[in-house]
Amino acid sequence: TMNVEHEISLLVEEINRLGTRNADGQVSVKFGVLFADEKCANLFEALVGTLKAAKRRKIVTYQGELLLQGVHDNVDIVLLQD
Repeated sequence: TMNVEHEISLLVEEINRLGTRNADGQVSVKFGVLFADEKCANLFEALVGTLKAAKRRKIVTYQGELLLQGVHDNVDIVLLQD
């Protein structure tokens, strides 16, 4: 398996690529956008797992614990560090 740090750095790149800056100057992206992106689908075996690991490390934040496709498509994933 890929190393978690590497996966998180790829995730940060993808959030920067797909996201937009909010009023606070932080980059954010909807979970649904990330999940539906073809490049992300190929990059991440377990996007939700990578997001959880990034959240534990305070690299991203989002509402809730577990994100599910469809149900949580409108949840904002906010990048806390560039």
